[in-house]
Amino acid sequence: MKPMEKFQAVLDLHLKHHRALSYGLVTLLTAGGERIFSAVVFQCPCTTATWNLTYGLVFLLVPALVLFLLGYALSTRTWRLVTGCCRRARSAHSRCCSRQLRCVQVCMELTAAAALAPLTWVAVALLGGSFFECAASGSAALARSLCRDRHPNCTAQLPLVPCGKATAAGVQDLLLQLKSQSQVVGWCLIAAVIICFLIFTCVSRCLSPVSFLQLKFWKIYLEEEQKILKGQATEHASELAKENVKCFFERLPPRQLNTPSIKEWQQISSLYTFNPNDQYYSLLHKYVNRKKDSDSIKSSEGDAMIPALGFVDSSGITNTFQL
Repeated sequence: MKPMEKFQAVLDLHLKHHRALSYGLVTLLTAGGERIFSAVVFQCPCTTATWNLTYGLVFLLVPALVLFLLGYALSTRTWRLVTGCCRRARSAHSRCCSRQLRCVQVCMELTAAAALAPLTWVAVALLGGSFFECAASGSAALARSLCRDRHPNCTAQLPLVPCGKATAAGVQDLLLQLKSQSQVVGWCLIAAVIICFLIFTCVSRCLSPVSFLQLKFWKIYLEEEQKILKGQATEHASELAKENVKCFFERLPPRQLNTPSIKEWQQISSLYTFNPNDQYYSLLHKYVNRKKDSDSIKSSEGDAMIPALGFVDSSGITNTFQL
């Protein structure tokens, strides 16, 4: 096979499975980042119980929170949801109830997607055990449980266990118990996440209004639509920029170019809703098929947000990093 053919095969594989590959890459990078933090950056202070607990929890939970917020920030659906919402909220003609319900549903789906990286971080950290060992050695409740029937100085020396400095008889052996507890919690978290993911996927697919093959066709259509839209938008923007620059230097009146209005951009940028009576594959598809030029394509009776069709809003003419 020629090099170009190999490259094309890899490109086709990426386009076909880009979402699964993206999730896999995020998971691998998160797991790798946790291992680097655990081996290079993390050093349990082993001083006081309070400081051990704080330090361990910060390394366990704060990076997870950062990854969770990044998951929101890097999602196209987030910006579809919030762009212009303050202006819409001030409008006297807005219909809040149905919109808020849809926003809540989208937020729940966004939360589930954004939780992948932080849950990976926490699960890998628990399997490694370092963060949990440090935090647990500073917990008064765990100290009472672990030090029952042990050396009288066990509670005082427990914060030294993660650093291997405990001198009281049998106290240092508690490190293995802390590690095993951490790993059990980690495996339980992984199992719970997989079960929840399978249940959500099964329920959303069960409620899908279209068949399996039509769903695949839908995704192919969206990829092609966004590819063509990006090309046409680039070409039109370039032509508009050239015309404006030319008129500026030559002191000529600009040639009128047919650029979509603010209202038209808003109509194809809102959240997608499905209506079984009119099966449109995107808001752009719905917009160009409206019966009258004055018609709005905003949600009407019979429209619904279907979790299985959430991928429609995830498409965009550019990626989130550039937004």
